[in-house]
Amino acid sequence: MAVSANRLELLQIADAVAREKSIDKQIVIAAMADAIQKAARSRYGQETNIRADINPQTGEMKLQRLMEVAEDIEDPARQIPLAEARQRNPDAQVGDFIAEQLPPMDFGRIAAQSAKQVIVQKVREAERDRQYDEYKDRIGDIVNGTVKRVEYGNVIVDLGRGEAIIRRDELIPREMFKYGDRVRAYVYDVRREQRGPQIFLSRTHPQFMAKLFAMEVPEIYDGIIEIKSVARDPGSRAKIAVISHDSSIDPVGACVGMRGSRVQAVVGELQGEKIDIIPWSQDAASFIVNALQPAEVAKVVLDEDAERIEVVVPDDQLSLAIGRRGQNVRLASQLTGWDIDILTEEEESQRRQKEFVERSTLFMEALNVDEMVGQVLASEGFTSVEEVAYVDLEEIASIDGFDEDTATEIQTRAREYLERIEAEHDARRRELGVEDDLRGVPGMTTAMMVALGEDGVKTMEDFAGYAVDDLVGWRERQDGETKFFPGVLDGFDVSRAEAEQMIMAARLAIGWITEEELAGEEAEEGEEGEAEAEETGAEAGA
Repeated sequence: MAVSANRLELLQIADAVAREKSIDKQIVIAAMADAIQKAARSRYGQETNIRADINPQTGEMKLQRLMEVAEDIEDPARQIPLAEARQRNPDAQVGDFIAEQLPPMDFGRIAAQSAKQVIVQKVREAERDRQYDEYKDRIGDIVNGTVKRVEYGNVIVDLGRGEAIIRRDELIPREMFKYGDRVRAYVYDVRREQRGPQIFLSRTHPQFMAKLFAMEVPEIYDGIIEIKSVARDPGSRAKIAVISHDSSIDPVGACVGMRGSRVQAVVGELQGEKIDIIPWSQDAASFIVNALQPAEVAKVVLDEDAERIEVVVPDDQLSLAIGRRGQNVRLASQLTGWDIDILTEEEESQRRQKEFVERSTLFMEALNVDEMVGQVLASEGFTSVEEVAYVDLEEIASIDGFDEDTATEIQTRAREYLERIEAEHDARRRELGVEDDLRGVPGMTTAMMVALGEDGVKTMEDFAGYAVDDLVGWRERQDGETKFFPGVLDGFDVSRAEAEQMIMAARLAIGWITEEELAGEEAEEGEEGEAEAEETGAEAGA
């Protein structure tokens, strides 16, 4: 094939390829020019600097050899002396390029094959870039496609202008697809990989259900009703929390639809998954009570610092509140973001009685008082000797049967007890070899130093090497259950935020980080937290 071949035909080929692959025509023409350059180098020498240009309007092709103007010639194939360059162009300067027109050339069979490979490769890369750019902006959308094939349980889906995969663990249990089936799924990730962009779909993602409701319920699409959170046990049961921004519209009724038409459309797409639609409430206790429906709740006790809540239910409601294999309470916990403990009224009564006896015994032994005084202090709500020692004297004196002298004596004994315990802890700390420097960590107590020493920590450097989980513990799922692994300071009422501050203070003290770095990290964490909150809100509201 000669370079001077039919110009119109060249443009028609470029146009056809661009339309077929849905890419820019200019990319195809550039790929052709690259192919011609490669073929020309194989004829004129690989060391030759050759440029091929194709006019996108006329199809005219130019083949030129570029020579760099230089004073000292190091590469005669690529450089030209300044004097010779000025004979061709009087304005030539060192560093300029002189273009020398080359005659049209014929492609041999090998050169033509090589040119074809270059064009195919460039077009494929452009197609991949186009596909990635198109679908990376569709993360969080629902797409429709046709099953192309099934490989080892993974479903390959043809989206028309791309290919996606639903991995086996992203399919609803007992769901079967075969070639040619229509499938609807949620785009949760798009990655640029060596073999091309990989589009990952899911039918188990919580937001898949949220998007389905947005398609079925116009009020959600219009933003009148907002989906605050979703929890799913795919193929079995789900809970969705909704709130209405218009007091005249019932969010639950709108999502259910006339005779359940709207929710049934979503249930049908999710293979019969039962859906509980729950009104969202800003009050955590009310929201959690709603989330545990259909079980009835007698009482709730919140621990906001630990984000845990104890729910007390009647004895006959326990199995309903927990659900089959713990499903109901697990979904309620995921929906609300709180750890939920379920107790029956009898269990709660027994536990309160046990705690009352333990506190009474503690006061009797620590303060050297009789059983009646210990029980009175426990019934008044005192939970520790520290509270008794440092509470306002009037608060103890105001208890029935107590006077100011009694209150003073009780506080004196409480402080003496604490001093004695502190001395014992300090002696144990010294015995373990824990250094005094650790006292400089904000929030550190002698009892904590003993616990650290028993864990092998003796210096500030040792403590700085801790992770937050090492101090307060962590949770892992094992054998289908969430298990708690206690940390070194478990039982000292230290929150994750406080543990992190203690570790960072230690690292700051020994120079592992600087004040500026610490301030920068805190600023970044704050920005990330705001971004995550905005993203979560956008996803839930979508």
